[in-house]
Amino acid sequence: MTECRAYRRSLGLIELVSLGVGGTIGSGIFVVPGVAARLSGPWSLFAWAIVAISASCVLLSLASVSGRFASGNSFLSLFESVFGTRVAIPLIILYIISSIFGVSTIAAGIGQYISFFDLSSILYIEIVLIASFCLINIIGISFSGMTENILTMLKIVPLIAISLLLMPYIRMENFATTLPLTTSGLLATIVIVYWPFTGFEISAIPVEESRDPTLIRRSLLIVMGIVVTIYLILNIALIGSVGAESLAASPAPIATAAGTLFAQSGTLVAFIGIVAMLSALNAYIIGTSRVLHSISGRLHLPKLNDLSGRGIPAYALAAGCSASAALLLFSNHFEALATISVITTLIPYIFFCAASWILVTDAKSRLVSAVGGLSTLAILVIYFIV
Repeated sequence: MTECRAYRRSLGLIELVSLGVGGTIGSGIFVVPGVAARLSGPWSLFAWAIVAISASCVLLSLASVSGRFASGNSFLSLFESVFGTRVAIPLIILYIISSIFGVSTIAAGIGQYISFFDLSSILYIEIVLIASFCLINIIGISFSGMTENILTMLKIVPLIAISLLLMPYIRMENFATTLPLTTSGLLATIVIVYWPFTGFEISAIPVEESRDPTLIRRSLLIVMGIVVTIYLILNIALIGSVGAESLAASPAPIATAAGTLFAQSGTLVAFIGIVAMLSALNAYIIGTSRVLHSISGRLHLPKLNDLSGRGIPAYALAAGCSASAALLLFSNHFEALATISVITTLIPYIFFCAASWILVTDAKSRLVSAVGGLSTLAILVIYFIV
């Protein structure tokens, strides 16, 4: 009987880290450096550092309470135990909405990069990609986890290589600017820079599929260490090598900077961007289906709370992917989809920090959760003001 079926514990530390890195390093890092440079010039580096601190505090808060749902339904059991069912269910629904929009956003981003190769029927390709990764996940978590490992490596290695190769081209004068640092400019930059940092929490979702649930905390810490290091080094290399003005004028800032290394940089960066977003697409599909499955079990929704013989939430996978594909039929506009995804993600982030504040009472942990929660709340408020 389907209710006797269980997830298969197939994920180790490498797979959990790949999911977190895959969900975080996606389309944002290929676009946001140029937008941030346009808003604040070299001062945008402060925004990257500020958001890195804020996002790290959210992650540390989540990591500190990860043991609370080691044998349960991940975020749902955490929110229920702290805030009660009436708060927990709307939060989980909000997170599912965010994830569904996230899948659509990533697919739309892939479409933008595919257009670099002058291909037609972009929308059709985006929908086919969602369906393909849905099928990969229906086959099994071992296969989708292995796929995530490969895609994550294929995007991390080139990004690190580009960062290091740009280092000899850094000129200190590129960090000087006549653009004054304004409060409004810095705040606007902080808001847009938070976009590439979302998605790290996906490492904590497949608790029941991890070989050792205690690996969740360690995977989260490794994910943020990798993401923060790559983002900060890459942005220093980008601004230092070509200058903020060149980045601000480019829709593809990494390609612009890589052009100082070799002529055919556009093709390479487009390929890296597609790989990065395919990795994020797979991670988001996994996360969406597991959270949807967990709340469906609690609400006793037919089919959606079933597991296949392989221990896969096939109906939840199909439902989530179908919803994301349908969204693309209504809007294939990358920025509009991303805006909704980010806004609906930040609210659960605030509650991660609130849960940590309530459950972990030592002074150091409470300071971290306070910084994470208040800074994320401020960024969310600023989002509607700027």
